[in-house]
Amino acid sequence: MKKRIAIITALLSLMPMGKTVLIGTGAVISSAGFMLAASEKAYAENAEFYYKRGINKAEEGDFYGAIADYSKAIEINPRYSKAYNNRGNAKRALKDNDGAIADYSKAIEINSNSELAYFNRGNTKGSLKDYDGAIADYSKTIEINPNNGSAYKNRGIAKELIGDLKGACADWRRASAMGLKKTDLWILTQCY
Repeated sequence: MKKRIAIITALLSLMPMGKTVLIGTGAVISSAGFMLAASEKAYAENAEFYYKRGINKAEEGDFYGAIADYSKAIEINPRYSKAYNNRGNAKRALKDNDGAIADYSKAIEINSNSELAYFNRGNTKGSLKDYDGAIADYSKTIEINPNNGSAYKNRGIAKELIGDLKGACADWRRASAMGLKKTDLWILTQCY
């Protein structure tokens, strides 16, 4: 079916736009309408289409719709780590933290250098009070990108919450040096 659509689309692309073609016993095809319908169908079978539509839905606050589109992208391409990461974000927005962590973990399984998936999983673990798990994920984020000031800031917060104020201050100083000004107040009030 896909091959036939591609062949017909290719043939129709040779016609001037908007022209009508008579086929055999009176069947009529308009090149413009058919080409749009065929290309839209072909594009809709592309994981990137659903991924981008999921981003738009998430930006509009339609997290259930975003999850459905990210899931369709994953169905088409099961190795689409960005779709897993973004589906995790949508699940987290809906307070499905376990589902979010599972999606971030799958994104990491597919792409072990997924800085965003480690960072997002660290944020989710932190919100669940799994500070050691959050610290491990932020550390991996920093290993992938040593210039991620937010990872230093958040790791510092997690360290503070487990009683490692010295480690927290060291991370906040790094974050401050990278331009995260909020950490300056923490350094002034808690780090000696």
